[in-house]
Amino acid sequence: MTPTDARNPIVVTTEKVGRAAVAGVEEIGLGAMMVVESFYWLIFGRREKQAVRLGAIAEQCMAIGIQAVPIIALLAATIGMMLAIQGIHTLRIFGAESRVTVGISFSVVREFAPLITGIVIAGRSGSALAARIGTMKINQEVDALYVMGINPVRFLVVPAMVAMVIMVPALTLFSDFVGLFFAGVYVNLDLGISLAAYMDQTIELLSVDDLMHGLGKSVIFSILIAVIGVVNGASVQGGAEGVGKATTRAVVQSISAIIVTDMLFAFVVTR
Repeated sequence: MTPTDARNPIVVTTEKVGRAAVAGVEEIGLGAMMVVESFYWLIFGRREKQAVRLGAIAEQCMAIGIQAVPIIALLAATIGMMLAIQGIHTLRIFGAESRVTVGISFSVVREFAPLITGIVIAGRSGSALAARIGTMKINQEVDALYVMGINPVRFLVVPAMVAMVIMVPALTLFSDFVGLFFAGVYVNLDLGISLAAYMDQTIELLSVDDLMHGLGKSVIFSILIAVIGVVNGASVQGGAEGVGKATTRAVVQSISAIIVTDMLFAFVVTR
């Protein structure tokens, strides 16, 4: 670059955009490679005499899923009651508040349960994954795994990804039940519709396709959270400050990816 070009803001801006685009493509490629390599070790790890440890998967399931149950239950109950409050208030304008069950059922199962669960796990477990791998990289523990002949993807990434794929849909299903139940409690208190009648309406309205719509999205969200957390953790530079930046970046990217994917998934499935 000539001195004249360096002072040209157009050239400088173009170079920055180009570098950012290349870095983004590299991150996407690294994430795709992580997914492919994770499937390889999951399927062929035993043949390579480096089988994925069930104990590590169970430990990750405990950290990602079981320990997240209280916050998921609290948010699911709050969202369910909020939908009931807003739905009754809106439908009362048209004198159709008794049909609030329709909006609550589809909103919780198809949208809010997977979305809220994904965002909570991204902020809670995705950030922890990025921080753990980033700290290990700074302390050269990842290099030590290579020296000992242990593949870091098999040892660090696969257990977290498998646990995510198992626990995020399970938490989404749990969120469905909690959200629908507490919405029904508010409907019972406000409109006098019994919980039995509310549940009958909900079961009649919802189908297996509606349930699988939400669970399918949650599987995609779980893979995105794991991959983004690992990629950001693996790209840490600059010591403790770099770990903090990578953790924040992982959370922001995960939540952004979840929301955009949710929109695209809903658009494609409803065509």
